[in-house]
Amino acid sequence: MIGFSKAHAYGNDFIYVRAAEVDGIEANGLAREMCHRQTGIGADGLIVYENVNGGAAMRLFNADGSRAEISGNGVRGLAALLALDESRLTLDVTVATEGGTKRLTRLARDGSRQTFRTEMGEPTGLRQTSLRVAGEGVDLVVLNMGNPQAVVLGPLPSDDRFRALGSALERHPAFPNGTNVEFAYVSEPAEVHVRIWERGVGPTTSSGTGSCAALVAAAAYGNAARKASIVAPGGAQLVEWTDEGVYLTGWAEVLCHGEWLRPLPQRAGSALETNT
Repeated sequence: MIGFSKAHAYGNDFIYVRAAEVDGIEANGLAREMCHRQTGIGADGLIVYENVNGGAAMRLFNADGSRAEISGNGVRGLAALLALDESRLTLDVTVATEGGTKRLTRLARDGSRQTFRTEMGEPTGLRQTSLRVAGEGVDLVVLNMGNPQAVVLGPLPSDDRFRALGSALERHPAFPNGTNVEFAYVSEPAEVHVRIWERGVGPTTSSGTGSCAALVAAAAYGNAARKASIVAPGGAQLVEWTDEGVYLTGWAEVLCHGEWLRPLPQRAGSALETNT
């Protein structure tokens, strides 16, 4: 039996468990079980964390059990969980991830829903490329926001094309570690609409790092402003690309606490080890 919490940001949902509770547990298998939509709790990912001075350190496991470096929405959900009982309105939380350490500032609170501005760091490896995917040539913007991103600029695809290209791009040989995929349409300079195919998950209603990648790609190559509302199916987040880096503003909501009763998959070592 282990305790867990669940939070989401714009429908992008995560399960949170303390590292001490799953020490010696095979975390990849646990993620697949807990995140299953029918036979588990249901989530896009499992975040294993431990409290540290000023915040927490975390590791992220996708719904399919694979590892991911970071999730912008997952980081914000963890900050909301850590700050749930904190009475001060404005506070800072630091979260260490495999994609870098992120500093979040709480701006507002409405019950369990909290709004944070997150320092997401500098985009790296920004460039344009073209690939042959699912029988067609596709122009892409690729970059890294602490995790790999591939952005397709232009009109949003139909459902069939979204599934075909999203799945094929995620696993394309050009991305040996896989990639997150965003389809981004600049409706006006300060508004970009996106559809998101997340590595290890598939379609998601929102993505923090994906929203950041979409803004950077659209500002660099699609005539978007460097500060814009990124509108995903789950709602809009504000992304700013400044000389200091990328900043992401949006809310996260803590939903519940509970206990996982199913027998746990065992392994040697800690769930916070790097090579799981």
